[in-house]
Amino acid sequence: MKLKQCGLIILFSLIVLIPSCNRKNNGHPNAIIIGISSDIDSYNPLFSYTVDEGNVSELLYLGLIDFNWDENSGEEIPRPMLAKDWQWNKDSTSITLDLRNDVYWSDGVQFTAADVVFSYDLYSDPAIQSSRYGFFKSFIADSAFRIDLNKTFIVENPFKIIINFKKGTLPNYLDFAIPLVPEHVFKNIDRKNLITVEKQMKPVTDGPFYLSKWDKNQAIILKANEKSFLHKPNGISELIFKIVPDYTSRLTQLKNGEIDLMEDIKAEDLNQLTDLSNIKLTKISGREYDYTAWSNIDPDAYQKNKKIIPNKLFGDKNVRQALTYAINRQEILHDFLKDHGELAAGPVAPIFKNNLDTLLKPLPYDPDKARKILAGEGWKDVNHTGVLEKNGQRFSFTLEIPSGNPRRVFAASVIKNDLKQIGIEVKIESLEPQVFFQKVFSHQFNSWMAGWSVAIPLDLRSFWYSDLQNTPMNFSCYQNKNADRLINEVDHEKDKLKKHQLFKDLQDTIYNDNPVTFLYWINNNIAYSSRIQDINITALGAVYHCWNWSVKNN
Repeated sequence: MKLKQCGLIILFSLIVLIPSCNRKNNGHPNAIIIGISSDIDSYNPLFSYTVDEGNVSELLYLGLIDFNWDENSGEEIPRPMLAKDWQWNKDSTSITLDLRNDVYWSDGVQFTAADVVFSYDLYSDPAIQSSRYGFFKSFIADSAFRIDLNKTFIVENPFKIIINFKKGTLPNYLDFAIPLVPEHVFKNIDRKNLITVEKQMKPVTDGPFYLSKWDKNQAIILKANEKSFLHKPNGISELIFKIVPDYTSRLTQLKNGEIDLMEDIKAEDLNQLTDLSNIKLTKISGREYDYTAWSNIDPDAYQKNKKIIPNKLFGDKNVRQALTYAINRQEILHDFLKDHGELAAGPVAPIFKNNLDTLLKPLPYDPDKARKILAGEGWKDVNHTGVLEKNGQRFSFTLEIPSGNPRRVFAASVIKNDLKQIGIEVKIESLEPQVFFQKVFSHQFNSWMAGWSVAIPLDLRSFWYSDLQNTPMNFSCYQNKNADRLINEVDHEKDKLKKHQLFKDLQDTIYNDNPVTFLYWINNNIAYSSRIQDINITALGAVYHCWNWSVKNN
């Protein structure tokens, strides 16, 4: 959903309109400038949906706990934030949190347990439809997923709170990491109008930074909150998210020192950065994958009356397996991504080391085996047209892709040519991203190509559970009773070793069903200025814990 524009025009307008983003003029040697491709819609965590929105909102608003990343286990390790300590009861049905008493909102009002209760109420209120609405599965809530405040929260004093959970559930530490908002600011606002009204208000925050200025489509300027307990005296003074829509312009500004950090560097551009003394390179591996989806159900029947019947082309798992054998994924990985990634065997990211089933290997490129499987399923070139048929149905379909993504265009072309070799006709249709994703969410396509950045902690229910009404991100409409059973057991299993095995069993089930063709895990190549010191980029994100950074100036 990011429109490319003329790099020269964008670069000129940014230099003219935002002198504060030009390091030579801003007078703030401890400022760090991060190049991003598009502006945010909201800095309020209630309405933060994109990665950049999350990056900004989580620097302005703090949660009860925070995380460190353990590379060895592939797990997040909780650590104190607004809660300085916590204690679970014996059966994990409740947790008691001791809150810090030295945190103040930017208007001088002290943070208390009342803000905790109020924030959870807002997030779970269906009238607001927050970015986390429906995610509080472990909480005591009504049929509309709104948390029952009386049954859930016990406020013992302004800095001590007990949270009770629904019996039979397994609360997740991520439930306590949501950024909290100030009760005294939002309590008198009509909740139905909150998304509009809050944009007209000066933000009241408690994070390590505060919003200094937001120049729409130009820059988001955050300044260090010197009153924050997270403040580092010799740390960065300003954090500027500079909006440069054109990729080439961002890269040029990175090399020139006008930008200090940039993500998603193309593989073919890494060589020109390697020898620059002012640039360091790193990567986040195994959090994003591309896939080619085969709708497991008939989308037309589902659109008419929500009826679920197998897809005429892709309803059989053997056929889906044949399609995976027929696609030369290694060619795409090598020719376009320059091997900056790895082939995918399933939806569990390589970063989740304890939960990853390393015995499952990506199916190899084997068109002869694909032809054999399809023939065994009754697909034959009866009329010698070069296209397989079965019961009068030609194996012909349209592969939908979002426009503006060169990697998907390249991959779609490879897939089309590969499938043609085994007798399958593919037409490629490119749609504007907004239209494309709307149709994906409403299950209107037979086949499409997209990508996904996996959530932390590992979540497979949202994407692979059969209940399509409550798991809307199960885009391929995958349905398997054994997978559902394993997902339910994962959600309720407390023993870590047993939970790891359940995840592996679930991967095996998905692997055998091949609901989509998992293509490859893609590296997020990151370049940053050698000025930035004490930086530690992990799977949690490039700017995570950036309040710990410092700046080396000549």
